[in-house]
Amino acid sequence: MKQLLEFIPLILFFAVYKLVGIREAALTLMIATVIQLLILKIKYGKVEKQQLIMGVAVVFFGALTAYFNQLEYLKWKVTIVYAIFALVLLISRYGFNKNLIQLMLSKDQALELPERVWHNLNLGWAAFFILCMLINIYISQYLSDDLWVDFKTFGILGMTLIATVITGIYIYRYLPQVNKNNKE
Repeated sequence: MKQLLEFIPLILFFAVYKLVGIREAALTLMIATVIQLLILKIKYGKVEKQQLIMGVAVVFFGALTAYFNQLEYLKWKVTIVYAIFALVLLISRYGFNKNLIQLMLSKDQALELPERVWHNLNLGWAAFFILCMLINIYISQYLSDDLWVDFKTFGILGMTLIATVITGIYIYRYLPQVNKNNKE
């Protein structure tokens, strides 16, 4: 439910952009994002820092987009947010010796992996965010606005799904194996 809720503002943005235009789509995205954050706060009792940062960025860049009726502001939001995510992962790891991927993935459940695996996951996700940032820059600057909206809605979603599956497969190799012959 929580993951589905995160995609609703994006899907609404896509639909309104295709049907009406950028100003209305930006306003819809901002309103849907604020409602999404309120629902998360009410239903789960808190809003994660990452979601709050994204919400603030959506409202800020969405307001600029709606006011100036220019998609460029939302295009840059994507680039800036992915750059920040990559930098936070790298700086926390190498500047403060904290692995944020490890902290995020093991906070709700005791997920124990070798330090090397956590290091690789952190680097992998930082590289993923850099890749998304670079692809976004290329598509936003050299291809049409319609193609960028398609990419933002479905391309990044697909890339994130693939990265998540790869992460799961990579982690699975290091999880303790349950003995099927043990009938406890």
